[in-house]
Amino acid sequence: MNTEGFISTIDLFPQLDSKLIEVLRTLSDKDWQKPTLAHSWCVKDIAVHLLDGNLRTLSMLRDGYFGSSAPEINSYRELVEYLNQLNAEWVLAMKRLSPTIVIELLEQTGKQYSAYLKTLNPMSKAAFSVAWAGEQESLNWFHIAREYTEKWHHQQQIRAALGKEHELYSGELFQPYLETSMRALPFHYRNTKEPAGTAIKFIVKGETDYEWFLCSDGDTWKLKQASDRSPTSEITMSKEISWRIFTKAITPDEARKQIVSKGNKQLAEKIVDMVAVMA
Repeated sequence: MNTEGFISTIDLFPQLDSKLIEVLRTLSDKDWQKPTLAHSWCVKDIAVHLLDGNLRTLSMLRDGYFGSSAPEINSYRELVEYLNQLNAEWVLAMKRLSPTIVIELLEQTGKQYSAYLKTLNPMSKAAFSVAWAGEQESLNWFHIAREYTEKWHHQQQIRAALGKEHELYSGELFQPYLETSMRALPFHYRNTKEPAGTAIKFIVKGETDYEWFLCSDGDTWKLKQASDRSPTSEITMSKEISWRIFTKAITPDEARKQIVSKGNKQLAEKIVDMVAVMA
């Protein structure tokens, strides 16, 4: 359970939701059906998936209603498959809703969702762990930050389909997304053994340069904002490529062509297949 490096995202949800509603209200009928980076999902499918996130959180965590029992789940892969099934069933059922209804429901439930999150003690145990960071138990602040990354990247998928990505790259909104997603790095590199003192520097180019260091003590990796060690490897990626990597919106081979690595390239480029979503 990660008790260090608190990331505050709770006050950003209303702003992020407002930007979502704003862009959805500009869409034509054709825009709602545009394909997205979310594989088979169109813009409307992602919008109703975001609605599902609001409703499921309110139903399960606020109201204590979990619906039908989940099957026995014994692995991360089985959990992902179960969630994918739930998501597909919801998206199919929501085909019957109009875009107007979807917007109205997103606006109403988004406010309730944000209000509920504010009732949680950030340092208490969360109902759900952040599995992609390797945690079996998480604190509420990390669960909330993970939920922020979900809302951020799904809205960005919609915006990418419309050619309107720039809105979410403001430092206020983008930095917390990156900061949270990068928490997957130590878990992602867990089976990569390097001598103590090995450091990998990661740079994401945005309004400013965002930097992290992944440092090995010989047994485990620690993510740091700064390091007094000279990096063994260094990797630089654009803001546009970073979130696509973390959400499997680009293949590892495609990602390698659009990043710059120095030093031990094999070590640095392991990031191209990192995920910071349940996938």
